Amino acid sequence: MRTPPPRTLSVDDSNIARVASATAKEAGALLRGSYGRALNVRFKGRRNLVTDLDHRAQALILRRVGAAFPDHVVVAEEEENPMAGSREAECQWFVDPLDGTTNYAHSYPRFCVSIAFAYRGKIQVGVVFDPMAGEMFSAVKGKGAFLNGRRIHVSTASKLERSLVCTGFSYNRRWALRNLECWKRFLLKAQAIRRDGSAALDLCYTACGRFDGFWELRLSPWDVAAGALIVTEAGGRVTGLRGEPFDPYAKNILSSNGRIHTAMQRLLRPR
Repeated sequence: MRTPPPRTLSVDDSNIARVASATAKEAGALLRGSYGRALNVRFKGRRNLVTDLDHRAQALILRRVGAAFPDHVVVAEEEENPMAGSREAECQWFVDPLDGTTNYAHSYPRFCVSIAFAYRGKIQVGVVFDPMAGEMFSAVKGKGAFLNGRRIHVSTASKLERSLVCTGFSYNRRWALRNLECWKRFLLKAQAIRRDGSAALDLCYTACGRFDGFWELRLSPWDVAAGALIVTEAGGRVTGLRGEPFDPYAKNILSSNGRIHTAMQRLLRPR
């Protein structure tokens, strides 16, 4: 008996991108509407906080994605067991309803909604919406990266000494101290460093040339999935800290315009 060919699933990237963009804008409008108001805040650890708006925005996104694609798996930050069964899923979404929660809780206007779609482990669609700036970053695999519909590209900086780079610090103090050592090395080598509290936006800023490179330790898939695709579609490079292929589950990330990637990699090697 002939073995039937493996089942293939038709994925309409354009429809998925439309749903992702519309949903991110709707969730962003919800966040903007409550920006600066009193929030219900609780702590998931000693310093890592979550607000009622994280949950409200996530509920909205899950409703929209679930209605459009009921058979897909959603990996979302505020779920009780966010990554259960996610690696085995053929179609999966990575959702951060509020990336930059600490900023949002302190009325610091540096936060976003991040949504990505992956098919068989490969990210196909990514959108990141900054509701305060009204900026929608988006990408579909193989079709380029865009900011509010205009194509974007990474910078052309070729020397670390002329580069503006960015990072973030984990709430885990051991990893924060490890990254502090990396910060010191970049402080002596790069033109300047920023730390602004939203990995998804940091990746998008790398994609459009505002930053020349970004690295961070101990992230989650929903933090980086959308932004990583946007960087690569903008002509940049995204890997692990040692240059290994990018894996959204791998915790650590290094992204750049490609030209300074090796120089950044050298500074991130354990000493």
